Amino acid sequence: MTESNGSAAPAPERYEEMPDWERRFRAPRVSLPDWAEDAPDQALFVSNATGTYELYAWDRSTGEQRQVTERANGTTEGVLSPDGTWIWWFDDKDGDEFGVWRRQPFTGGENEPATPGLDPSYPAGLALSRDGRTAVVGRSTDEDGTTIHVARTGEPPFELYRHRESAGVGDLSHDGTLIAIEHTEHGDAMHSALRVLRPDGSKVAELDDTKGGTEELGLEVLGFAPVDGDTRLLIGHQRRGRWEPLVWDVATGSETDLALDLPGDVSAEWYPDGSGLLVVHGFEARSEMFRYDFAGGELVKVETPAGTVSGATARPDGSVEYLWSSAAQPPVVRSTTGGVVLDPPGMKSPGSVPVRDVWVEGPGGRIHALVQKPEGATGPLPTVFDIHGGPTWHDSDAFAAAPAAWVDHGYAVVRVNYRGSTGYGRAWTDALKHRVGLIELEDIEAVRQWAVSTGLSDPARLILTGGSWGGYLTLLGLGVQPDAWALGIAAVPVADYVTAYHDEMEALKAMDRTLLGGTPEEVPDRFEASSPLTYVDKVRSPVYISAGVNDPRCPIRQIDNYVRRLEARSAPHEVYRYDAGHGSLVVDERIKQVRLELEFAERHLG
Repeated sequence: MTESNGSAAPAPERYEEMPDWERRFRAPRVSLPDWAEDAPDQALFVSNATGTYELYAWDRSTGEQRQVTERANGTTEGVLSPDGTWIWWFDDKDGDEFGVWRRQPFTGGENEPATPGLDPSYPAGLALSRDGRTAVVGRSTDEDGTTIHVARTGEPPFELYRHRESAGVGDLSHDGTLIAIEHTEHGDAMHSALRVLRPDGSKVAELDDTKGGTEELGLEVLGFAPVDGDTRLLIGHQRRGRWEPLVWDVATGSETDLALDLPGDVSAEWYPDGSGLLVVHGFEARSEMFRYDFAGGELVKVETPAGTVSGATARPDGSVEYLWSSAAQPPVVRSTTGGVVLDPPGMKSPGSVPVRDVWVEGPGGRIHALVQKPEGATGPLPTVFDIHGGPTWHDSDAFAAAPAAWVDHGYAVVRVNYRGSTGYGRAWTDALKHRVGLIELEDIEAVRQWAVSTGLSDPARLILTGGSWGGYLTLLGLGVQPDAWALGIAAVPVADYVTAYHDEMEALKAMDRTLLGGTPEEVPDRFEASSPLTYVDKVRSPVYISAGVNDPRCPIRQIDNYVRRLEARSAPHEVYRYDAGHGSLVVDERIKQVRLELEFAERHLG
């Protein structure tokens, strides 16, 4: 057994001397810039230009860019006030996600407490008024559940909402008179209801699709209309078995169902003048965009290359800016006016190989998998099953540096959108309830059998890996399917489900109660059946585990419990602990972790 707590390795001096897989991590990246509603030349984005992901201010009129935050473990959560005056950013401790909001003038200056009088908490949403004087702040703590406060400049914050179950701030209306929140007071953390309040706490409207039927349907806030006095709220619903937008007038109660004839999940945001919607459609691991005009009900496609749009925003001039990538091509911020919006200087990332779509019949229906392999390689190949987190997430035809690193080293990579994944309809996403983990492993096993039977994969050299929920499924799979996998590599995993439940942040406790039907005390058999710790003595393959010591989502104590059980029977394993939370925002640290995983695989598989 090997255990380490080392710091990140120093960066090589010459970018040209690095292998491609390392250059992909080290090349400068930028997020889709967020812009101020009333000052559209003021923008905020995230970049790893210094080697750590931090917030940057960008004055688009002058081209000037300025680093806003500088913290050892990075910063990615920030909000630009609608008037462009302030940048709000969330200040936690070493990635533990528990902290307070601070703010800094857009033009630069000292940071100051943004919400004096509010104690540290986990964030649960934030909405800012156009004049920058009012903030609606969502908070979550183990003691209080969720609270939502209104904080006005020069006044003590006051509590607007409180409930033990999870909730969050949705949006603040354009004129600041209406506040939309998402809540799960009914106890189903996977399907929110909506409530609209006035700033004094009085209720304006309620919408709850979980009532009155046998189906569990969710709602989400997409945003108020960007017009003063307009009481229309754009929301997402699941009434036809997938996510779609509709417009709800919270003053009259009327609903305008857009009924867009698109087969996958659909989301939307307002165009700045309120005349239409920018629609983003995700289907079978790829995405496309449309403009929907209210006047004629017309849906017009916005042309983008084949691949994945990871974020998009409509600008005041009617153009659309979007972050795009494919598995073969690195991400870039493009505009429908042509060209690149924000191109970081310096080294450029190498591309990778494209993905191939595979559909496999599984016990719950057809399973979609994405396959990459080295160019010209013929099987059977050593194969990495790289399992996504979430579980309410999905792998897509988007650029990812870690799978590309495995391909560079001669492996095929298979990514499985198992039951629980988003983008394939509500029934697919909700299917894993009560048999948590075991459902997903059935789908992964079906794809594993396909990979071996078709000659793609060498059955003696199969690696199961993933991070977060993917790390959980890795440890669970090594115990439940001990003959299927040669190695397991789990990053920030759930390892002991009962201890994880008691130690994790409150919002995740609510999600676990929804998934498993109660607490560990109420449904002990379900927690036991879904916990990797239950099967740890059946694990025969070497195991590698990496974990952040400040992780509030997959806390370190429950991982230590699992590791001690491996140690008790001298099972081959390695553990790497690092000083961060649920993953690292430091580029050198990310590279070190991938290098350790590659070296672990090489030692055991050759």
